[in-house]
Amino acid sequence: MAAQRLGKRVLSKLQAPSRARGPGGSPGGLQKRHARVTVKYDRRELQRRLDVEKWIDGRLEELYRGREADMPDEVNIDELLELESDEDRSRKIQGLLKSCTNPTEDFVQELLVKLRGLHKQPGLRQPSPSGDRSLSPLQDRARTAPP
Repeated sequence: MAAQRLGKRVLSKLQAPSRARGPGGSPGGLQKRHARVTVKYDRRELQRRLDVEKWIDGRLEELYRGREADMPDEVNIDELLELESDEDRSRKIQGLLKSCTNPTEDFVQELLVKLRGLHKQPGLRQPSPSGDRSLSPLQDRARTAPP
C-alpha cells in the first residue's frame, strides 16, 4: 500500500507540467552552461587585449569625430605585433590614419606603448578567404563575395 502511494507521488511529479524541468534543473529541458575561458588563452592577456581594443575604438572616435566615414574599419593588433620594430608599427598605424585631419602623433605613441605589453594570439585571428592579410575582415568578405 505504501509502495503504491509512493509510486503515485513519483508519477504525479513526473507528469505535472508545472514541474517539468530539463537536465540541470532548467525549465524546458535547456541546460544551463557556465561561460569559461579555456586554458589555451591566458585570461589576463585576453583582458589586456580587450582593454587595448576599447582604448583604440575610443581614441579613433575622438580623432574622427564628425567624420566617422573616414575612420579605418580596423586596427589589427596581431598585424601590428607581427611587425619587426616600433618604426614599422608606427608607419603602419600612420598609414591607417592618413585620412585623419587631427594630430595623430600622441595616439601612435600611446598605442606603441600599449602594444609592448601584448603578445600575438594566432588562435584568435581567422584566416582570410582571399589570403590578403592587408584587408580588414569586412573588406575581405566584400572581395570574396560572389557577384
